[in-house]
Amino acid sequence: MKSRRTLLIRTGLGSAGAAAVPVLPQGQASDPVAAVEPEPVRPSVPVIPPPPAQPPAVPGPSYPETPSTTGTAPAFQPLFTDAPGLNWAGSGDSRSSAWAARPPVPQPSVPQLPVALPVAVSSDESAESAESAELPLTARDIELIRASLAVVEPVADRATAHFYALLFLRHPEVRSLFPAAMDVQRDRLFRTLLAAARGAEDPEALRARLSALGRGHRRYGTLTGHYAPVGECLVQALARYAGNRWGADTELAWRRAYRLISTIMIEAAEEDARTSPPWWQGEVVRHERRTRDVAVLTVRPDQAYPFRAGQYCSLETPWWPRVWRHYSFASAPRPDGLLTFHVKAVQAGWVSNALVHRAAPGDVLRLGPAAGAMTVDHAAGTDLLCLGGGTGIAPIRALVEEAAEHGGPGRSVEVFYGARHAAELYELDALRGLAGRLPWLTVRPVLSGTGPAEGTLTGELPEVVGRFGPWSGREAVLSGPPAMVRRGVGVLLRMGLPAERIRHDLVGELASG
Repeated sequence: MKSRRTLLIRTGLGSAGAAAVPVLPQGQASDPVAAVEPEPVRPSVPVIPPPPAQPPAVPGPSYPETPSTTGTAPAFQPLFTDAPGLNWAGSGDSRSSAWAARPPVPQPSVPQLPVALPVAVSSDESAESAESAELPLTARDIELIRASLAVVEPVADRATAHFYALLFLRHPEVRSLFPAAMDVQRDRLFRTLLAAARGAEDPEALRARLSALGRGHRRYGTLTGHYAPVGECLVQALARYAGNRWGADTELAWRRAYRLISTIMIEAAEEDARTSPPWWQGEVVRHERRTRDVAVLTVRPDQAYPFRAGQYCSLETPWWPRVWRHYSFASAPRPDGLLTFHVKAVQAGWVSNALVHRAAPGDVLRLGPAAGAMTVDHAAGTDLLCLGGGTGIAPIRALVEEAAEHGGPGRSVEVFYGARHAAELYELDALRGLAGRLPWLTVRPVLSGTGPAEGTLTGELPEVVGRFGPWSGREAVLSGPPAMVRRGVGVLLRMGLPAERIRHDLVGELASG
């Protein structure tokens, strides 16, 4: 009689988290399992020590003067040269104790094995099938996976709800790792599966995407051991909703795919854990309202925070635990280590409204690691074309600062800054000030709404950029609303700019929520 076999996934000391995606929607009771929703976990608001009444005055950091070789442009200076409360030392230093005051999250009762973690397989699976599941993905596997996803896609909400009902009922210890309300991320799981299926033919791009996912989700506090139950519940949910597209071959293909996905994420998380914490704590040291719905936050991390201009990070507030949103860095790395973010409060945006309307100096945020590929190789000295819409001007501003630090002679940087109304061009004066000191920088404000202001161009930002040029030989960077970025990419491609010279991070969660 053949013995039962298990599929082994490599594990170690690192940790990585599965993406936080939706629980069962209200009113769906057609499925006995999916209809049972676990007891909701109410968000707990940590007790944050009040800020000192009179924080000590701290002089702004000094910056070395760089003599101008031409005598026409003064040395470049960052936007902020000081920050209230910087280097404050005392009983409430860093406000980091706010997070320590949170009730400890129970550790899941998942065995941590030193070498390998078994993933359960069905009791009737043969030894030959288990060995087959360890083989690499084939073209046939990819075809089967895509065919089953095509069937599941129209009922993705029901499938993901069923998946999470299975996961939380069978493994209730993991429920505390997810937000109390997960409706804002309802389709993240399915988007990840679609991206993995569509990118399977490009292993390098798929590995880069999954590695970033594994590193970034260490902040959720999930462990390597969670991958086994997640994979088993996922296969069962897909089997239920894939209809006649599901069979033994399809299940084997999905097990191979999940083994590949989880292995890449685990290895990336383990590697990242050797050199980086899963998250940083950051104290808000300045909160400046630029418009009714836009605020500029300056944050002091509790330890060195590595990043590049053009990247972004995820932020969590103490008012909405385990709810993270992405925001771009609005300044290049600074000698004082401060970080700057531009945040626009959007309708029903939990994190953005908290950051704009509730956060104040002394509050403590949590920051995930820097991510994103919208960086520029300044050593090459390539001319830049930058399109920034709304708060998408934040990473553009950071790239301009970084370009200035690396020297600008011989290069040209064109910035098109778009908004609907003149009042929404909150960063225009600062950019014009930079352009007045940096002869290689040109700033062109663009308004798409009514009532154009003096000195601005009118029209939709991508179309206005199309009226200028040609842009051949430049490297383009686009940041802003996804629709604007997509249209801008299309305009530049039609103008002959190669796709490999167009950079953007089209992340739907950036500056939203």
